[in-house]
Amino acid sequence: MSLPRRKVRTPGKRKRVFHKIHEPLVTSLRKGDTVMVLVGGNKKKQKLMKGQVGKILRLYPKTQRVVVEGINMIKRHKRAVNPNESSGIISKEGTVHISNVMYYSESLKKPVRMKYKTLQDGRKVRGFLNPSTKKFEQIDA
Repeated sequence: MSLPRRKVRTPGKRKRVFHKIHEPLVTSLRKGDTVMVLVGGNKKKQKLMKGQVGKILRLYPKTQRVVVEGINMIKRHKRAVNPNESSGIISKEGTVHISNVMYYSESLKKPVRMKYKTLQDGRKVRGFLNPSTKKFEQIDA
């Protein structure tokens, strides 16, 4: 009885990597909207993101991520390419997954779920249902 043979990978060959193909981003959030981060962060590193509020600076539809102002700060080490440039450690915003943020209502001081409504004149506007009055509050003018 012989033992089964092991497949040995030669050093020259590389394993194929298949990347996830994301569905197109379908969201009612836009650049400039105020959002609250619902989950995320690290307590041990004192980088807790949960509950923080900021404005959306950029949307990345292919990866389904957003950049929120002042949240998920990361540090990048920059080397001076020209003698005129300065080098050092630069702090900038990292990305957060779109499912971890929610539109933040300034009037209610809490996150709300966005809805679309068509008005009598045929315009489609964004807004949310006020939980206390159960009435639609329009965001866009």
